[in-house]
Amino acid sequence: MIANSITLYRIYLYMYSKIIFYTILLGLVACKAKKGSIYPQQQTITEAVYASGIVKANQQYQAFATVTGLIDTIYVTEGQMVKKGQPILHLVNTAIRLNTENAALAAANASVAANAARLNEAKIAIATAKAQLDNATTLLQRQRNLWAQQIGTKNDLDQRELAYTNALHAWQSAQLQYDDLKKQIDFSAQQAQKNLAIAGTSTNDYTVKSDIDGMVFQLNKKKGELVSPQSALALIGAAHQFLLELQVDEHDIARIQNGMQVLYTMDSYKNKVFEATVIKIYPAMDAQTRTFKVDAALVQSPPVLYPNLTLEANIVIRQHPNAITIPANYLLPGDSVLLANGQKQKVLVGIKDYQKIEIVSGITTKDELME
Repeated sequence: MIANSITLYRIYLYMYSKIIFYTILLGLVACKAKKGSIYPQQQTITEAVYASGIVKANQQYQAFATVTGLIDTIYVTEGQMVKKGQPILHLVNTAIRLNTENAALAAANASVAANAARLNEAKIAIATAKAQLDNATTLLQRQRNLWAQQIGTKNDLDQRELAYTNALHAWQSAQLQYDDLKKQIDFSAQQAQKNLAIAGTSTNDYTVKSDIDGMVFQLNKKKGELVSPQSALALIGAAHQFLLELQVDEHDIARIQNGMQVLYTMDSYKNKVFEATVIKIYPAMDAQTRTFKVDAALVQSPPVLYPNLTLEANIVIRQHPNAITIPANYLLPGDSVLLANGQKQKVLVGIKDYQKIEIVSGITTKDELME
């Protein structure tokens, strides 16, 4: 009797353990079936275009020299405020300096004052020729009076007339020579002055000046270095006034418009999002990067900014509040979803972001979906 009771107890224990095992197994199967299921969520979805970029100071530019030379003097320091036209640095070039000095000497030598002796000599020649002409005129008149009284010979009269004509021509020639000399001296003086002015302009090119009122953010060269017109010498921009310079892919540029909201993040300010607004779209594409440059004005600015800080941004194209959304990986090809009962349901898709998709119609937040 006791043995039968023990056997019956073992049977019940075995059956109970089987029931527990299958219950757990069914639970696991049920859990497995539920794995990957979700319900659509009602929330705000934003469609945006990604852009990388940098921070730039307003009116920021690289200062270049227009000539080649050695840096002789640096007038400013990094972080210094400058005015428009204020010298930044000065270059020297011995050849240019010598050319300028030669131009100055040539101008001095060609001046009217330096040639006064030549002009005076020409004036004396005119006076001498005029005196000879006056004398020839007097002698000719006397000879004509004598000839009228039938005194003298015709040959004497002809000689006096010839002497008068020669004296007249000599006087006229002296006047012409003076005029030509005066024109030549005036022309040479003006030409020398222009050459001196050109040389002076070249000399002025050796002083690099600021184009704006702003700050010297960076000096790229040191005193004594040789620079050329291809060498960036300094970075200058408006102080405490910054904007964003964004690079937008050519596939997205047609969607960008002025006034669009820009949300940007920076490595310098982790986990913080700031706001800006698109203010300018440059029409030329960079052929190397296949991107367009877009400027954005700051709406919310970090406490401290510096030129050329890097950033990542999203330009907001449109935004739908209270939209029904699902994860992007739940949307099947052909714009359909898989319901929990295994059936496919056709849906109408709205806007998308990098993680979610808006469902305009076809399902509600009560429909359970399978991945």
